[in-house]
Amino acid sequence: MDAAGVAWHLQGLDGWDGSDLRAEYTPREADHGAWGAPVYLSQRPIALKGKIEAPGLASLDTAMEQLIAAVALTDTTLTVYETIPKQATVRRSGATLIQPLTDRIAEYSLLVTAADPRRYSTTLLSQSTALPSVTGGLTLPVTLPVAISATTVAGSITLTNAGSMATRPTLTITGPVVTPTIVAALPGGSVTQIAYGATLQVGDVLVIDSAARTVILNGTASRRLYFSGTWPEIPANSSVTYSWSSPVYDPSALLTGTCRSAWL
Repeated sequence: MDAAGVAWHLQGLDGWDGSDLRAEYTPREADHGAWGAPVYLSQRPIALKGKIEAPGLASLDTAMEQLIAAVALTDTTLTVYETIPKQATVRRSGATLIQPLTDRIAEYSLLVTAADPRRYSTTLLSQSTALPSVTGGLTLPVTLPVAISATTVAGSITLTNAGSMATRPTLTITGPVVTPTIVAALPGGSVTQIAYGATLQVGDVLVIDSAARTVILNGTASRRLYFSGTWPEIPANSSVTYSWSSPVYDPSALLTGTCRSAWL
């Protein structure tokens, strides 16, 4: 029940449990069976239906208008509060049907589609690190006994995907930094690397969005030309450590990684 005293009842949620597949099979010549191409998930259509109960006609009319506005033509977050709450980004993809039954009750049916079929955690994980460095330590000459202390910045972050499907993180680099390189340590011991072949000045922010396959500087300019390597991805139920470096150290440089766990 919301603040206006309107009760929203969800009575059907079709499509949340899975999406269609895109698969191609080529018959084998002079042999049984077929050759299977890689299988991919299609977009995820989701049909919702339910009932609205309001204190009176005016509040029912307001609630129906709110529902029509909420099922937007632009990207909208749909959240389903399961044991582990999950969300998807959807757009209206069919007619929004609302049928008043009385002056207090109406039934609704609507269709939305998630272009990205993954169901994501509502919790955004985030970690940040400066460039690797060691400060402090021992300065000669010394008088014994002496205590040696130093501060080490590893220059690495670890992002975890607790879901059942690989997720694609976003890596953000804040300047100043010269031609940074990021190495990903994957489960099983393999590594991948990405590099940005240009310099970021003070205040520059470079966003590497592996889901959108974009490299954007300061929110507007594409810098895909300077990007090389493998787009970051975190396998299902796994963690990946990202370590970065630069030929020139600057204590203000910062790497931030964010991700959401993803499910089929």
